[in-house]
Amino acid sequence: MANMTPSRERRAARLAAGRGPETEEDRLVRENPDAVSYGETWWRKQYEWLLQSGYKLRPRYAPGWTPPWEGTGRNPREFEEGQNNSYYAIMDAIRVSDGKVVTLKKLDLNTGRTSLLEVQINEYLSSEPRSSDPRNHSAQVSQVLQVPDEVHMRILVMPFLRPFHDPRFQTFGEVIAFLTLLFEGLQFLHEHDIAHRDCTRNNIMMDATHLYPDLWHPSDIHKRRDWKGKAKHYTRTQCPVKYYFIDYGLSEQYDREKARTWPPLELPVHGGDKSAPENQEKNYNIPCNPFATDIYYIGNLVRENFIQKYHGFTFMKGLVDDMVQDDPSKRPKIDEVVARFAKIRKSLYPWQLRARMIRKKEWKVVTLWRLPGHVARTVRFVATQKPAIPDP
Repeated sequence: MANMTPSRERRAARLAAGRGPETEEDRLVRENPDAVSYGETWWRKQYEWLLQSGYKLRPRYAPGWTPPWEGTGRNPREFEEGQNNSYYAIMDAIRVSDGKVVTLKKLDLNTGRTSLLEVQINEYLSSEPRSSDPRNHSAQVSQVLQVPDEVHMRILVMPFLRPFHDPRFQTFGEVIAFLTLLFEGLQFLHEHDIAHRDCTRNNIMMDATHLYPDLWHPSDIHKRRDWKGKAKHYTRTQCPVKYYFIDYGLSEQYDREKARTWPPLELPVHGGDKSAPENQEKNYNIPCNPFATDIYYIGNLVRENFIQKYHGFTFMKGLVDDMVQDDPSKRPKIDEVVARFAKIRKSLYPWQLRARMIRKKEWKVVTLWRLPGHVARTVRFVATQKPAIPDP
């Protein structure tokens, strides 16, 4: 198992323990761990149909594909075609019409109401007039494909995104630009009576296509898409980026006219952030306001990713403390959050916004070593009139 990925190792262990009959995919993984593995085979079966639909998968999934490392004695991990996809519901592809890389998300409508809701909410947010609203920071779906011979399967065609925090933010102004879109985007959802219910760290992404002159690879976002070295990037101040909410699998859109109470009260759901007071075991059977839980999630995101990690974010502490109060009814609504943040944003001086963010665990010698480079970049950005807050 020297070359097996963790997902393959787990599957091999399951088979070794005698759990479940061995399928053809199981045998393939067992005999050739570097071949297209379990879960990826579904995408390989759709290769020709997706190509006819205008989307080309990586060569690894083409019919009749032959591993380029065969007979070379080289490690498959050295090759781009040797990179597997461990999250089987998501796949990248090239849109044939313009050569743009997109993300394909597979949804099985037979798995329950959540998948159907995810399709419906994505279609709602991606249709006019909402799709043209500049405050709509949802990763919009450009197309919903129905898989032939699998009437319950849908594929959402979405932008090719990466985590909002990678690469690291360099200045306070870059964070302010991020928070502006974060709060504004949640306000837009709440205005349309949509509670995200999982607007946590993993479900907020950014369109960094302009940030990276050579796109990153989905199997390792720090490597180039062609697997030829490190994926180099600019700073957000040089190339402003947009941020987006994704994954509406736990979301709900409410009908005010049909709702028994407003705001609605729902039993809590457990998403990526388990720390919300209403998600604790003692409150598990107590209905709560899902919009207030959204407020907690983004407040806690700011607290954990910025206030607790970096020096200098005291200007956000008062607002964030209110957003993460134990009593959901005492948390500010999103309109108040947006209004208070706008005042905070206006109160910050240019020198504060252009200052380098210093991690609380950063060694002093590292801080001193990075200072000259930051000063040189800042002088260049001021001279070229790059805004201190790089709004997209």
